Amino acid sequence: MSNFTAGLYVVATPIGNLDDLTVRARQVLQAADVVAAENPTHTRALLAQYGIKATLTPLHQHNEEQQSAPLLARVAAGEIVALVSDAGTPLMSDPGYRLVRAAKEAGLSVIPVPGACAAIAALSVAGLASDRFAFEGFLPAKSKARRERLASLASESRTLIFYESTHRIVESLEDMAAAFGPSRRACVARELTKLFETVSTAPLEALVALTRADANAQRGEFVVLVEGAADDDGSAAQLREGLRVQALLKAHLPPSAAAKLAAEITGAPRKALYGNGDGGN
Repeated sequence: MSNFTAGLYVVATPIGNLDDLTVRARQVLQAADVVAAENPTHTRALLAQYGIKATLTPLHQHNEEQQSAPLLARVAAGEIVALVSDAGTPLMSDPGYRLVRAAKEAGLSVIPVPGACAAIAALSVAGLASDRFAFEGFLPAKSKARRERLASLASESRTLIFYESTHRIVESLEDMAAAFGPSRRACVARELTKLFETVSTAPLEALVALTRADANAQRGEFVVLVEGAADDDGSAAQLREGLRVQALLKAHLPPSAAAKLAAEITGAPRKALYGNGDGGN
């Protein structure tokens, strides 16, 4: 008989090293009446490593709305439902938000079973400020949308945390250097807890060069952290805001018009904006 009460258990699984599955997580997965998994085939292989036999059902971004009601009906009937993603803590750029929200709205128990999380693991070893941070997840895949998102974050003073794929890591780092400045410190954490784990902290221009020059540095799963903008005097903050607005406007206006309008909107010095790259006539 299980020592766990009925509820929806949000269970963190390893991001690489299988020893990072906690004892409590193993017990919950063993006791679960059903495990809702992002990819049941992947999760079944993970559970087999620990000799855990479980009933699995798929829960991913395409079926979460349809799956939530029957899963929560099982919780309401007194069963244990475990939610897992392919790796790490569920809901961190993974499915599960709608299921958890529906469970809370129905008055059902939602219990966290904490463990590995790539974002927090990377933050703990990056050497960047960790007292305040903003998790941004994956950036847009399209270049224009990605650059606009980064431009909107240029004046953010908190440490920024991104996930990125092997296919876009070089382009994303280049866009970050353009948006935040080449000297802004950042960290690229690759393949955390796995055999080829690397954690590199340096100015963005150095990280771009390092990653571009080494094909191996472009492989795997990435967490990228960027130091927040300095909290300095108001004029510098105003200029950062002017540059952010200018970057957004340049997608729709000629450079000189974008600089002029950004100066009018933010009060930033027009001369400084005109001198920003192709901002002049």
